[in-house]
Amino acid sequence: MIRDDIKAATITAMKAGEKDRTAALRQISAKIKDRDIEERTAASPITDDDVLVTAVLQKMAKQRRESIDMYVTGGREELAAVERAELSIIEEFLPQMLSEAETMAAIEAIKAETGASTIKDMGTVMAELKARHGAVLDGKLASGLVKAALS
Repeated sequence: MIRDDIKAATITAMKAGEKDRTAALRQISAKIKDRDIEERTAASPITDDDVLVTAVLQKMAKQRRESIDMYVTGGREELAAVERAELSIIEEFLPQMLSEAETMAAIEAIKAETGASTIKDMGTVMAELKARHGAVLDGKLASGLVKAALS
């Protein structure tokens, strides 16, 4: 499981004296625990543990990418470097994302199954795409491809 991999990586980093890596891994663990607490209080908790952890990691990765863009734009390369290091650690635990070609093939299959043909059907296609490939789907890329496919 992903949680076990993160815990093992944290122990290894601590033993190796890698303070930055240890801090990033502890941050990941803390976010996952926060999400666990949220799910316990939710009306319908997510049952698949790996899906929950992957969603947390994807959100963290997205936040790091946005921070990197802002720091680079603001001329703060040293802060962008810290964010890049954290992003690389987070990405170690993320599953391989669907490529553009794989995403397009999934969109075409869903279009054929649902009969989607206009931009009004975008919500239906996106919902089905997320249901089938949510853990390995780049939402931004998928949104653009669905929009193009239905235009």
